[in-house]
Amino acid sequence: MASRTGKTTMARKVKKHRAGRVRKRKEQNKGTTPKFPIHKK
Repeated sequence: MASRTGKTTMARKVKKHRAGRVRKRKEQNKGTTPKFPIHKK
């Protein structure tokens, strides 16, 4: 059986790894470039 400290550190590691996953997936799917034209000449 894993120690409580081991469980906690692993849970923190997983939580940190998953952070922002939904937002990143949305941006990846729709593309992150802005709607307005970047270069106006």
